[in-house]
Amino acid sequence: PATGGIKKPHRYRPGTVALREIRRYQKSTEMLIRKLPFQRLVREIAQDFKTDLRFQSTAVQALQEAAEAYLVGLFEDCNLC
Repeated sequence: PATGGIKKPHRYRPGTVALREIRRYQKSTEMLIRKLPFQRLVREIAQDFKTDLRFQSTAVQALQEAAEAYLVGLFEDCNLC
């Protein structure tokens, strides 16, 4: 006897969503790390070297772009293994 069963929610196969996210982020050019948390981290690390340092916004932006480029390269290399 068929009962009015609950329909299962649709699930993608393992890896499908990850591949979609990879393609989406490869197309995009915006920063992937949020600006304020990154800025706080930079200031926290800089405190160990010299107190009361001030940063130009372009300097923090350059550091963030370099950090993201490094991390993206690192993850790409990890994916090759």
